[in-house]
Amino acid sequence: MSPSLKSIDEIRALVAGMPEKARTAVDTVRAREAMLTKPPGALGRLEAITTWLAAWQDRAPPSVARPAVLVFAGNHGIAELGVSAYPAAVTAQMVANFEAGGAAVNQLCKTVGATFAVLAIELERPTGNITAGPAMHEADFVAAFQIGFDAIPDGVDLLGVGEMGIGNTTIAAALSAALFGGTASDWIGRGTGVDDAALARKVDAVDAGIRRVGSGTAGPIDALRRLGGAELVAMAGAAVEARRRSILVVLDGFIATAAMLPLELSIPGALDHVLAGHVSAEGGHRRLLDHMGKRPLIELDLRLGEASGALVALPLLRMAVAAVVDVATFGEFGQM
Repeated sequence: MSPSLKSIDEIRALVAGMPEKARTAVDTVRAREAMLTKPPGALGRLEAITTWLAAWQDRAPPSVARPAVLVFAGNHGIAELGVSAYPAAVTAQMVANFEAGGAAVNQLCKTVGATFAVLAIELERPTGNITAGPAMHEADFVAAFQIGFDAIPDGVDLLGVGEMGIGNTTIAAALSAALFGGTASDWIGRGTGVDDAALARKVDAVDAGIRRVGSGTAGPIDALRRLGGAELVAMAGAAVEARRRSILVVLDGFIATAAMLPLELSIPGALDHVLAGHVSAEGGHRRLLDHMGKRPLIELDLRLGEASGALVALPLLRMAVAAVVDVATFGEFGQM
């Protein structure tokens, strides 16, 4: 049973105490791979993915039979500054679309056989406008983290995480700039497809947010509280609980990656159980992945969010497992 969290200090302790990967399962998978009816290493990254799955699931052979996708939704005070092509009300409208099965993520989940859930976090109460003050106070931060922490269904062997929230590319850019440096222009993209005027407002909002609350953060997790949003915090909570339960995590795009960033900067290796599904068309995403040492599986110029990039990578993970588990060894084939 997941613990009930009461403070950011408890969250920090939880991150610091996350379990390490197993070795026995990796050795078993590698021993089989060495005997397969193919040249050693010929399947490249597919082989590396299989050993990574085995290590974190502590199982040989590993499995991608019960994937789940969680999309967290939140609203942001920064949206009132006109940083998006859409009003904040669209967040709730898209949540209703998810629930009705009409969104892109619903169709992708059906195609790859993943279960789906959307969790809307107090959409009627946006986080604070970061140009005026911190996004979240400690109680709200802990509550959002707990939502993600408690959200993973039983029996899952792989988790894709995504988000929905008008204004959250601005939030992700502010968090990235605060933690890695550079100007707002280094991290800002067009998000939902904003025009030049809205793009300028995004840059100004990020610069103002960092000046207002970003420079006084007490570490990376506090930066997430001050500059993040409820859906980002919930994704981080889900990633921590996934590691505690030996569930692998596949990331979506820029916002999901920014949400995980404070965990890795707090404890190096905190995201070793996390794979980058893709690199998005949002320019800051590639820079984040490079900083974090995460090599994406695919590049399709996606910029939708909704865990779409995690879902399109899922068939590759299944093929990776099949290439080691189902391919015959020389001994099994018996004729070579």
